[in-house]
Amino acid sequence: MKTRVILFAILFLFTVDAMSQSTNNEDFESTTGVWSMLFYTKQFRDSQFGIQGDFQDRNWDLDGDFEQLLIRNGLTFKPKESNLLLTLGYGNIKSGEFGADSITTQEHRLYQEALIPWKISDRISTTHRYRFEQRWIEDNKMKTRHRYNLFVNIALNQEAFEKGTYYLALYSEIFLFSWDIEVERVRLYSALGYEFSQGSKIQLGIMRQYVSSIPKNQLQLSLHRSIN
Repeated sequence: MKTRVILFAILFLFTVDAMSQSTNNEDFESTTGVWSMLFYTKQFRDSQFGIQGDFQDRNWDLDGDFEQLLIRNGLTFKPKESNLLLTLGYGNIKSGEFGADSITTQEHRLYQEALIPWKISDRISTTHRYRFEQRWIEDNKMKTRHRYNLFVNIALNQEAFEKGTYYLALYSEIFLFSWDIEVERVRLYSALGYEFSQGSKIQLGIMRQYVSSIPKNQLQLSLHRSIN
């Protein structure tokens, strides 16, 4: 069983990588971006409340062409006798244009989120995430967006997730404009992760993102920290 899972993980990663090289007709599509990310969560002791957030530095390419700086934090609430985690949060986003242009835009964003973990087995865990966003991008009117993400983590070298576990991390996310339920973007992601201490993981992977059907690849390095 362990051998089959590892072989599947390797095959999946090679497939995603091969797909990422398949479109090189335009500079935008053939340029691989780099995203560095930190995610954190903390549940307050003896409380249903907590906090969570992420900090992301994104570049359009390997040479540091600035794409986006995202800072997002939220207050969480966990209903009693439930795995559901609800979040009300705020994000501050600075975005740049692809290429030599140094123009940037500023965005303020509110979001409401529901996170639903579902454990299939000790080795395989999934999480469903629904997020609703209200976005103010400089002088534009407020825009709203729906997002749904399915995360899947598969332990590779151990029977359960614990310190020293290598794992395959997968996710698929779809973004929908609220006003006409039109698909705005789709993300497909595959990574290898390592749990180096309880509640602390690191992942290195690649994401294939389609915005208005235009594909682009992003290398991603992320640190995930659950603060006790």
